[in-house]
Amino acid sequence: MLKTLAISNYRSLQEIVMPLERLNLVTGGNGSGKSNIYKALRLLAETASGGVISALAKEGGLESTYWAGPKAITNAMRRGDVDIQGNQKIGNKRLKLGFASDDFGYSVALGITPPVPYPSAFNLDPEIKRESIWQGNHYRPASALVERKDAMVKVREGRKWQVVNQHVPMYESMFTQVADPSKAPEVLAMREYVKNWRFYDHFRTDVDAPARQPQLGTRTTVMSHDGSDLAAALQTIIEIGDEAGLNEAIDQAFPGANIAIKVSEDGLFSLLFQQHGLLRPLTGKELSDGTLRFLLWVAALLTPRPPSLMVINEPETSLHPDLLPALAKLIIKASQSTQVWVVSHSDTLISELQYHGECHCIQLDKQFGQTLIQGQDLLTTPSWHWPS
Repeated sequence: MLKTLAISNYRSLQEIVMPLERLNLVTGGNGSGKSNIYKALRLLAETASGGVISALAKEGGLESTYWAGPKAITNAMRRGDVDIQGNQKIGNKRLKLGFASDDFGYSVALGITPPVPYPSAFNLDPEIKRESIWQGNHYRPASALVERKDAMVKVREGRKWQVVNQHVPMYESMFTQVADPSKAPEVLAMREYVKNWRFYDHFRTDVDAPARQPQLGTRTTVMSHDGSDLAAALQTIIEIGDEAGLNEAIDQAFPGANIAIKVSEDGLFSLLFQQHGLLRPLTGKELSDGTLRFLLWVAALLTPRPPSLMVINEPETSLHPDLLPALAKLIIKASQSTQVWVVSHSDTLISELQYHGECHCIQLDKQFGQTLIQGQDLLTTPSWHWPS
């Protein structure tokens, strides 16, 4: 289980070190930085699949995602005695992302490509400057297991270091270059751990949404991020998963209702929703946006193959408040088998999750453009050190 998430110089997150528990609820007003933390976590996950540079490019490049305020906000600035002034050294910008559990940790630092001595259209490309894997809940040089500096990666062997690659492309993570089970097993293990994270954002529920259409189905223990295999995922839960939990969730949200999956002769899976008082079941194309979205969350949260971390962003979207208690119960149940991270601004969902005693609430606030955790001080901030 992750115990700490650290982010430096990403959008409004100038420097934030966040403690984590099994069920984490991130809340705050509009513009407080909830979406930035979600995006930063997704960006961190992209390192394992080799997509961190392209993901940054889709956000407008490193310059547009980098913290836009001063390196330090002085007391004089806070009092209003002087204007907000820049004090960041040019050319020394680093976007840093990292996490740690009780057993291990990882961090990555990205910067801008230095100008090359020949004409190039890629001088604004981000580069991976530093990566580290260490043992324990915070970085120390003595606890480092794998170190990547620029193009070189070295692995600790006893009390010595062994260089395993000196030519890692600056636009590639060491996860895609040196994940060797014999030379660098720590890199391989960390890559597989991060690749196991699962993200669910806003599901499509429009008239042409894949979840509404009959789809070819195979056994689906993990529903896709867009919900296109919803019917197959629900049928998998019925056959080899928590069928009782599925029926309970649907009955709590829609009393007297149940679902069935129709499989045609050519292998197309279709969702049928039988509601109390109706003479025939409704097909996926007939369901309301809220009903379809709730069924998508049921399939995601009752997965027969839980990930190491599940991150869900604003799950209350398009749901009637009456459905949120049932959704909260599903989230709480999922947290018993996986670490869950929920980003929400729904008062109803927040109160339902907080009613569960083990829910760890992280309330965000913004001061001078910088996202902060309400009530956090030196004593409640987890120990964290960035590799130099």
